[in-house]
Amino acid sequence: MNLEDSIGDILRKARTSSQTAAETAAHAAGISLADYQAFENGGKAPAPLRWEDLGRLLRIHGGRLQRQHEGWRPAPADLSRWRELRVVTTQDDDMSVNAFVAWDEVTRDAAVFDTGFDAAPLLALLRENQLVLRHVFITHSHADHVAGLASLREHHPRARVHSSSRNAPVDQRNRPNECVQLGSLRISHRETPGHAEDGVTYVVGNWPEDAPHVAIVGDALFAGSIGGAREHLDLARQRIRDQIFSLPPDTLVCPGHGPLSTVGEEQVHNPWFD
Repeated sequence: MNLEDSIGDILRKARTSSQTAAETAAHAAGISLADYQAFENGGKAPAPLRWEDLGRLLRIHGGRLQRQHEGWRPAPADLSRWRELRVVTTQDDDMSVNAFVAWDEVTRDAAVFDTGFDAAPLLALLRENQLVLRHVFITHSHADHVAGLASLREHHPRARVHSSSRNAPVDQRNRPNECVQLGSLRISHRETPGHAEDGVTYVVGNWPEDAPHVAIVGDALFAGSIGGAREHLDLARQRIRDQIFSLPPDTLVCPGHGPLSTVGEEQVHNPWFD
């Protein structure tokens, strides 16, 4: 699976968030404006390019950006370590979005994290594995993450919805220090606004055979990038550092778009951090 953000996407996000003109970025990179614009649009860097100077200007890590341009990708996740975890990816036009299902192997109680564009694959997975949907956890209320919610609730009306949206009914809002038990699994949450005002990360722990924690992060963090935050960039970065990077390095990072990663890989390779 390709990374959610190309190098050009990262540059554009960083430049617009810092309100830096393309001409200024081109000068820092040591290339012409036309070459810089082609770089942002196509993601292929002209050579030579002053990566460190460009990164310093845009407040990203130039060396990490260069390594990503040269081919860094997170190691493929071996999901067999989490036998009761599934990724369900749906697509609409040119965008794909990830949803996740976790369950207890004994009770068959299940939780869905976001719904993607279409609930049908989630409903099929629940049915095929004879699962009972107890909870639906929403990482943020952007349309691509909740488009299937109405259908999911229609088929499973007793499932409890969890959200950090101010517009959610009171009984659906995440409560401070709340821990939800799903059979033997434990699900807690950490507020990670920035990309979205109601952004929240769900941490699933106590897996069989001591498998590492799973962090379902929505669009707060991608493999090799972060969700667009514009004027809330500093908040987004700080919450990722405090709430996600504080988890153990082997924690599986499950983003709303793109491939899975780990906390350790993102701490070392993500160009938005140093």
